[in-house]
Amino acid sequence: MTWFKALAVFGQELMTNPRPIGAACPSSPGLARRVARMVGKSPDHYVLEIGAGTGAITAALLRDCVPAHRLIAVERSPSMVQLLRQRFDGVRVVEADACELTAALSAIKGVDPRRITHIVSSLPLRSLLPEQVEKITREFCKLMAYGPQLVQYTYNLRQGSGEVLANFRRSVSSLVWLNLPPARVEVFCAAPAPALSQRSSPKPRRPSSATPFLLASGAKAVNASPRH
Repeated sequence: MTWFKALAVFGQELMTNPRPIGAACPSSPGLARRVARMVGKSPDHYVLEIGAGTGAITAALLRDCVPAHRLIAVERSPSMVQLLRQRFDGVRVVEADACELTAALSAIKGVDPRRITHIVSSLPLRSLLPEQVEKITREFCKLMAYGPQLVQYTYNLRQGSGEVLANFRRSVSSLVWLNLPPARVEVFCAAPAPALSQRSSPKPRRPSSATPFLLASGAKAVNASPRH
């Protein structure tokens, strides 16, 4: 019954407000598992999910990555927020727009942004208005200054999200064919500031627990030099 209800809520949102949805159907179990593997186990820290939708990826994060009280799910649709709160007891579900992300997080008691290790984004950045994308990436920059990685997926298999997220450094990229449509999942981190006299090589970030699995299963490590 939950699956049918989730599909009904998704369909209603798709018909009334398609641009923020950006997909023809909810994420597949295969895509949800791949995103969770990008995050890896993070039981003592927080994971922030943005654009949680009907909870397909939320369920995978709870199963493979964090306990419910360590997961914060942000969603702007009131009907999807209601569904998420019904489905996932203990998860902090926040009704907010990603353009005002840091303000929404500051209103949550007991959450230290410095303990967020991963930001999982299901936002359809390529289908949003340019001014929305600019505001969202600005919010990402504020949070990623503390060191968390950004896990973002896109249906643009050729270019990925690197062009949209040009201010960040892409470290891992992986294709998921068992999704409709197929998706590319990527991991980004904050790009290092250039040195005053000369550009120095960035210090490698300690990989998450998921990195060995990803490279062994065909995910590609990407040249980590800053994008221009």
